Amino acid sequence: MPYANNPLVRVSEVTEENVKFVIERTDLSMANAIRRIIIAEVPTIAIDWIHLINNSTVLHDEFIAHRIGLVPLTSDEVVDAMTYSRDCQCNDFCPNCAVEFTLDVKCTEDTTRPVTTRDLNSSNQQVVPVTSRVRESESADYGLTDDILIVKLRKGQELKLKAYAIKGFGKEHAKWSPSAGVAFEYDPDNALRHTTYPKPEEWPKSEYSELPEEQHQAPFDYQSKPNKFFFNVESSGALRAEKMVLSGLNILKQKLSDLQIQLQHETAQEALAI
Repeated sequence: MPYANNPLVRVSEVTEENVKFVIERTDLSMANAIRRIIIAEVPTIAIDWIHLINNSTVLHDEFIAHRIGLVPLTSDEVVDAMTYSRDCQCNDFCPNCAVEFTLDVKCTEDTTRPVTTRDLNSSNQQVVPVTSRVRESESADYGLTDDILIVKLRKGQELKLKAYAIKGFGKEHAKWSPSAGVAFEYDPDNALRHTTYPKPEEWPKSEYSELPEEQHQAPFDYQSKPNKFFFNVESSGALRAEKMVLSGLNILKQKLSDLQIQLQHETAQEALAI
């Protein structure tokens, strides 16, 4: 990897939900490591334990629990300070390792009563469903206006539960993944021919293409290697996109540091054995 010590990063777009940047002078393996860490190893908070006290809806308990567990929760302000529940010294759940949610809805009218994420009450107002977060301004992109539907109730039906959200990461379960999608592109003009276009003129051009309009793909360059990567990181709302990238880079840095320390330790042990 000839450029390992001096990669070049250029940020082209930053919003609450999306970050676009370009990494140059690095290797394909490093770009893919960043992508996979952001998807699978950046921690967030998600509901993991649910006690269904009363469920007379048309959906069974497991279905309700699965739907609620997949609701993205705002984690920016809290996740770094929280302890993993498996490492906490408490007997069950405590404010240091979990956030309690309650939901109690009963339909008493003849019309259908939708139960949404708006009905989830959090013990910590910094950890709420992403659709319930109050926007800082009218023009802010962060947060959505439509609440996520959990189930619909008819007259006489009821849903009452208590739940706990804990810290985790996407490698354990997809509900902890902070990303809606992390992608990178490294050959916008198809010079490497890693993709075969039956009819290049019918294929839409990349937004990063540098070819003239009448040219549809670059000439084949069999000696070239990928060294420029166009990243697009999109958040699910649990974390801001910028924080996702920075957290992912910190995790990668820590992994490399741990590997270096372990190699130095093993090298020292082998020297002593000789």
